[in-house]
Amino acid sequence: MENLASLTIAQVKEGLRTKKFSALELAREAVRFAEAENPKTNGYLTFSPELAEEAASLVDARIARGEDPGLLGGVPIAVKDVLSTKGVRTTCASRLLEKYVPAYDATAVDRLKAAGALIIGKANCDEFAMGSSNENSAFGPVRNPVALDRVPGGSSGGSAAVVAQGTAVASLGSDTGGSIRQPASFCGVVGVTPTYGRVSRYGLVAFASSLDHVGPFARNVSDAALVLEAIAGRDELDATSAFAPVDDYQTEMRKPVAGMKIGIPKEYFEGLEAETGDKIHAGLDVLRKLGCEIKEVSLPHTPYAISCYYIICTAEASSNLARYDGVRYTARAEAATLTDMYAKTRGEFFGMECKRRIMLGTYVLSHGYYDAFYLKAQKVRTLIAGDFSNALRDVDALVAPVSPFPAFKIGEKMADPMQMYLSDIYTITGDLAGIPCMSVPCGNTAQGLPVGMQIFSGHFKESSMFRLAYAFEQAGGVA
Repeated sequence: MENLASLTIAQVKEGLRTKKFSALELAREAVRFAEAENPKTNGYLTFSPELAEEAASLVDARIARGEDPGLLGGVPIAVKDVLSTKGVRTTCASRLLEKYVPAYDATAVDRLKAAGALIIGKANCDEFAMGSSNENSAFGPVRNPVALDRVPGGSSGGSAAVVAQGTAVASLGSDTGGSIRQPASFCGVVGVTPTYGRVSRYGLVAFASSLDHVGPFARNVSDAALVLEAIAGRDELDATSAFAPVDDYQTEMRKPVAGMKIGIPKEYFEGLEAETGDKIHAGLDVLRKLGCEIKEVSLPHTPYAISCYYIICTAEASSNLARYDGVRYTARAEAATLTDMYAKTRGEFFGMECKRRIMLGTYVLSHGYYDAFYLKAQKVRTLIAGDFSNALRDVDALVAPVSPFPAFKIGEKMADPMQMYLSDIYTITGDLAGIPCMSVPCGNTAQGLPVGMQIFSGHFKESSMFRLAYAFEQAGGVA
């Protein structure tokens, strides 16, 4: 069998077509390889060999009958452990849900199965998706496979790490303030945050409902586009999912980019580490050579984004996490009274970052502070969204860095939450505006640490984003 650590979706399909291997053989080898490699990174929390083998048998049967095995037929995929998986433990990387086994699948997971994917396991993450480094997991941090002493980014660090490590061909993550793009940048893979409403949130354990997105990680742009195509589209189970038709991304992304207008937001090039900035500028040079027109634009409300985001997301987190009280499906602390049981359960089983955000969110929603904080933050969010709308009227896409710096060392920022929050300064705006955005690899620093280039496009214009990213990738990117 070919080297699992480098397989792409196209290579999996070709291997199945030419009978180099069966889907069942691939499923077994993928799980074996992932289990053997996992101690290095701690990227997986749970493996699902039975689920993968069951799906593989269906794919092999379809192939034997001469039928289409599906868009992702036979492809080993990991799923972030905040997406519900029927019969497979879903912990959200929290002690509160350590033994929780859902009775239903998230819509994104259901669509992966319908497309023939082999779900081999659940990827580690920050607890309830709250974090920027994947150090907040109750089951230990994830290590970046590029440099094991460094973080993979968060909160979808496990989903990025397993793709970079080669233990999954692709994966699903969730993005609330950069939790797909920042890990993709830190681990040197492709990560896509689709338009809000493009992918159903049904079965995604909610962090901040108006900001949460489900999206893919992959080793190349084509694979990421294919996974998004499989999971996107309207879902009657999610009232916020959009009716907008899903494009044929594989066709659209191969269109030439010559003549495309690219905006460079000047605010995103302030505070960059020199080496990161050099890589992004080198990436822009590649786009120029491809015939793109580059112009500077302004997103003037960017300086207010961090404050705006952390008010809105903590307020929504405070509301969403109120359901975890020890009464129903969570762990429960023993206590003499109901009130004491609530307090002890939440005190004992929530991690420090969850507690911090719950307390901050409860404060900004409390009587006398709602208008001063939450309502004002929502008004600023509207201004930030307006900045993007104005800029994207004149250009086809925006290009910017993903992070001010490459992957930092494990433990480096844990003592200073504000410095940790600032690592998302260039990604949270896309979530606040609800527009599609992605990270594509843009070379490595002198230390060998990956740098990601971020691409934004207009609402439901993922095709423009993929078109630019694919052309950049095919041109060789940045060395």
